[in-house]
Amino acid sequence: MKRIYLILMGFMLVSVLGSAQTNTLTSKEVKDGWKLLFNGKNLDGWTSVGKDTPPATGWVIENGELIVKKTGDKRGGDIITKDQYSDFELKVDFKITKGANSGIKYFFMRYEKGGWLGLEYQILDDVNHPDAKLGRDNNRLQAGLYDMYAPDAKKKDNPIGEWNEARIVAKGSKVEHYLNGKKILTFDRKSSDYRKTWELSKYKDCAPMFGDVKQGHILLQDHGDIVSFRNVKIRTL
Repeated sequence: MKRIYLILMGFMLVSVLGSAQTNTLTSKEVKDGWKLLFNGKNLDGWTSVGKDTPPATGWVIENGELIVKKTGDKRGGDIITKDQYSDFELKVDFKITKGANSGIKYFFMRYEKGGWLGLEYQILDDVNHPDAKLGRDNNRLQAGLYDMYAPDAKKKDNPIGEWNEARIVAKGSKVEHYLNGKKILTFDRKSSDYRKTWELSKYKDCAPMFGDVKQGHILLQDHGDIVSFRNVKIRTL
């Protein structure tokens, strides 16, 4: 009986410690220059595209999770950081529902031609969403650079309803995508290969060249599906 009690107490302690670490920074992270972009309570530091305030509907905060709700034709809209970033490391925990589509955009800004655009770390149910079968050579699968580059075929997505960790590292013209601690994509925005890939993409008519910008906002996408976010943090490099 005592052993069962100790086991139960252990599970409770792990649960409490796990929840205490959500949307917080460790002392080491603070020392290393990390900054929370989502505090788990409100949308301070966020706005919507072309506006000074976040969307009035579509996004809710529950138990420290930032959730975009499925709203049909009346979406709340994407949210973006008020600040812009150039060289950075970004981490975001995300959890999808069946058939969901969303994304994390970075270097997001208004282009001279093409409107508001940003490089997109794709968030997608690769099995149940039809977008996974579109595009070229799997370049719309989760964790890839949407409509540009496919992720490593050996990537490991956690099951629907479980948390995944996205990590994006941008330094100079080079960018890396990570999924659950594993690097699954690297590209150079100044390379000839990148230019050729851009010319084959849906962004081929924008100006300047897609992604050829010095800085931009971070965006969490409302694509009309239920997706949750937490532990959104960034540090400049």
